[in-house]
Amino acid sequence: MRRKVPQQNDVGEAGASASNFIRSIIASDIETGRTRVVVTRFPPEPNGFLHLGHAKSIVLNYELAREFGGRCNLRLDDTNPAKERVEYIDAIKRDVQWLGFDWAQGLHFASDYFEQLYAWACHLVRIGKAYVDDQSAHDVREGRGTLTSPGRNSPFRERSVEENAELLARMRAGEFRNGERVLRAKIDMASANLNLRDPVIYRILNASHPRTGTAWHIYPSYDFAHGQCDAIEGVSHSLCTLEFEDHRPLYDWFLDNLPVPSRPRQSEFARLSITHTVLSKRALTELVRDGHVAGWDDPRMPTLAGLRRRGVPPEAVRRFIRGVGVSRANSTVDDGVLEATIRDVLNERAPRRMAVLKPLKLTIENYPAGRIEEFDAPNHPTDPAFGRRAVRFSREVYIEQDDFHEAPPHGFRRLAPGREVRLRYAYLVTCHGVVKDAAGRVVELRCAYDPDSRGRASAGGRKVAATIHWVSAVDALPAEVRLYGRLFSAAIPSPTDLAADLDPHSMQTLRGCLVERVTASDPHGQALQFERQGYFTHDDESRPERLVFNRTASLRESPGKPPTAHLDLLRK
Repeated sequence: MRRKVPQQNDVGEAGASASNFIRSIIASDIETGRTRVVVTRFPPEPNGFLHLGHAKSIVLNYELAREFGGRCNLRLDDTNPAKERVEYIDAIKRDVQWLGFDWAQGLHFASDYFEQLYAWACHLVRIGKAYVDDQSAHDVREGRGTLTSPGRNSPFRERSVEENAELLARMRAGEFRNGERVLRAKIDMASANLNLRDPVIYRILNASHPRTGTAWHIYPSYDFAHGQCDAIEGVSHSLCTLEFEDHRPLYDWFLDNLPVPSRPRQSEFARLSITHTVLSKRALTELVRDGHVAGWDDPRMPTLAGLRRRGVPPEAVRRFIRGVGVSRANSTVDDGVLEATIRDVLNERAPRRMAVLKPLKLTIENYPAGRIEEFDAPNHPTDPAFGRRAVRFSREVYIEQDDFHEAPPHGFRRLAPGREVRLRYAYLVTCHGVVKDAAGRVVELRCAYDPDSRGRASAGGRKVAATIHWVSAVDALPAEVRLYGRLFSAAIPSPTDLAADLDPHSMQTLRGCLVERVTASDPHGQALQFERQGYFTHDDESRPERLVFNRTASLRESPGKPPTAHLDLLRK
């Protein structure tokens, strides 16, 4: 009996089952009986941290499996101990969970199957479809030929089965140096597909493995391990990015020539590409190694760890990935789409707070000295469920430097000598005096307030042109604020010279900022909107005695204006 193919509205979470060609493939396989249970997998190599490109694969694999009532395996492809670390294994698990997924069927590793993979390599030797090659890596590479010329047979290609079996056993036993020999599949050196020209399937690597220690001296190639691990785990649909399309004939060749327990089907989709961003683990490793960023979790990095530290909620990543969709056509997504998605999610869930990033003292001379008032302020302008908070007010408050201009230009609507503005939630105040330091810089404003304007936008028929935010001297806490923007100034960073395209203004650190006292008790991981400034979160380094906030995203740009908010220090 055919299984019912779930309809798009069968999935609880919005967007999880958006139509795409892979979904159609799976639905067809179920309808025709080719697939009974849908099993997908996410198989990262633990040689770095996960990034947004991996997020696309995670969301696709997990949500398709969930939609069709199947499962998705998390399998770490730990076949290259020279580049793999326990640190990366732990980071991958942490990031998958943060994104909202898990490994309910157990966590898998390619190293779990090393004995079986080796046994299958021996099987290929026994049936005459694999041989040990003594050529150097350079000679193997040269012998493969080019796209326009065929390869040439290795001088060791016709070794006897017995000799190949003996040499492979000695390779495993650790009798040879790194690179001294390799095991190659015997396929077709004249194939139009270079991947079928006797690919290397085992290489000698005398290195300690994070899980198996020094038990192994040879390790399988990705191409050899990939499909066979899929088959062992009963994967029905192996979803890869387009660069693996040319590898699919090799994937199928191994399945055809080995006694595997199941037959996975590989399909390819376009990888994620975003402007002003690199999504290459090699490039990201280079940025970390060369000190261009503070680590894999630097908030400017497109790693999931970096996004998390910057304060991006996992829901925003999932929503962005679903919005991008799945296709076979390579394309580049504008990074503004990601920022807009982040803002949309944060606008829904971020409590509001007041913070002054470049403080200017404002003294209300007719306000009673020593008096402290409390104003009731909503934590969210449209959602009462967020509750309310008390904001304390006193004779001395601080406003943004950019909210005052001694000689205001045309169109400037905020505070100036003789001008009245509203202090949000509090009173109308008028500036009548300016105090400057020896260098001529404005360091203090002398103002008067209207006692009858408490909590009102106007008083006595007067209407003011602007409302500005503030923090009071009795309620403010000092803080460091880090403003993050694009890591790269170039829309398409150079793959060969990343340093040349780095934006020198991608991080601004502001010290001496002042924030509402309540922010000290806002939990780490909680998104906050600093009113008129943007969305922020506590940095990992933030402590009650030393508050540090990261800007997650600026506020929405005005219609028709260019997207320059990533460089703004203050929102006007």
